[in-house]
Amino acid sequence: MSDVTVIENFVKKYKALKQEVAKVIIGQEDVVDQILISIFSGGHSLLIGVPGLAKTLMVNTIAQALGLDFKRIQFTPDLMPSDILGSEILDEDRRFKFIKGPIFANIILADEINRTPPKTQAALLEAMQERAVTVAGHQYKLSLPYFVLATQNPIEQEGTYPLPEAQLDRFMFAIRLKYPSFKEEVEVVKATTTDIQTSVDALFSAQEIIDFQNVIRRIPVADNVIEYAVSLVAKTRPNEANAADIVKEFVDWGAGPRASQNLILAAKTHAATVGKFSPDIEDIQAVATGILRHRIIKNYKAEAEGISDEKIIESLF
Repeated sequence: MSDVTVIENFVKKYKALKQEVAKVIIGQEDVVDQILISIFSGGHSLLIGVPGLAKTLMVNTIAQALGLDFKRIQFTPDLMPSDILGSEILDEDRRFKFIKGPIFANIILADEINRTPPKTQAALLEAMQERAVTVAGHQYKLSLPYFVLATQNPIEQEGTYPLPEAQLDRFMFAIRLKYPSFKEEVEVVKATTTDIQTSVDALFSAQEIIDFQNVIRRIPVADNVIEYAVSLVAKTRPNEANAADIVKEFVDWGAGPRASQNLILAAKTHAATVGKFSPDIEDIQAVATGILRHRIIKNYKAEAEGISDEKIIESLF
């Protein structure tokens, strides 16, 4: 099957996938889009939102619709790396046997990742980056596709361990969840306070998703689009010659090269979802906010004046 036919099939299946997710998740279309773009690009996402906005339900529904194995890990201050990776035990024959932890699944929901100490946060890093886990000197490969969706509660500051910048950079998207609109909330309440159970059908297999990921990576990108993405990222660095004025005034540190790579990968997937065979500058702009938001470190002046990440990023277009 040619790549063109695969992309045409992908558009149909992507629409059906969104309809399947919408059976359970009301509204939040942008959030669902960004999570799906992240999955088909082979990246990971960080969901930032207050409790009760259906973060867990959303990931569970997406996992079911994709036909993937899903595990949820609730991060707590006393969680140890072995609790998520697994550990070796002595079996009845007095041989060491490895018992796999919850990290061995296709989609991992790392709930409230900032509630656990750096030691346990770091245990997730190798899994995210290498798609493998090392325990007692043995490396165990994780089954593909592999996607980590971490959630973070922006309210709680006490007794939390903020993710280090190096780990934040491993996430392709940082996605902010907002409260639903009045109309959406009415629909949510109607749908969730009856005894009607909604079932979600699996539309994909693991191999199909891997095949789509490979085709998306093969999508060609024009040089001017790559140069636009790289120059956009360079504008976020306050010490660069072409840095935007707003960046020089309100930003301490800008985004690194991983942001440029992720912009192009996400733009390819964004283009594929609407049936385009090559991304353009509009596709870069469509995914830029989610990709750059957590990679820009604002200074105290920005915090004092209430300058948002979105305002800084939109001024770079």
